[in-house]
Amino acid sequence: MGLLNSLFGKQEQGGAAVADAGETSAVKPIHVTDATFEEQVLRADLPVLVDFWAPWCAPCRMIAPVVEELARDYEGQAVFAKVNTDENAQVAGSLGIMGIPTLIFFKDGREVDRVVGFVPRRTLENKLKAVLA
Repeated sequence: MGLLNSLFGKQEQGGAAVADAGETSAVKPIHVTDATFEEQVLRADLPVLVDFWAPWCAPCRMIAPVVEELARDYEGQAVFAKVNTDENAQVAGSLGIMGIPTLIFFKDGREVDRVVGFVPRRTLENKLKAVLA
């Protein structure tokens, strides 16, 4: 087994295979739909950052890696979700989303903050820290 693990970038320590230090976590934002929004966002036990986006939106593609990094860095402290507005117009419409990307912070089922357009990671992280406080 040791040879197979070494071929696939794993190292054995104490009989258990562990990932190389360079490997990243598999934590990613969850994909939410009109049908699952209430359960996964509004009823979540943790604060939720929802990224409303569409595949054709260049600023949405620019902010996606930032949201993914935050999902890894704040795993267990907050939930990170994505809603494709092309496929889930009902939720986007009910929240008054007029432009994308729109990132909305929810806590206890209520909107507590919102960012429209691309912003640096620092801006999102500061808002997230305020929600977590």
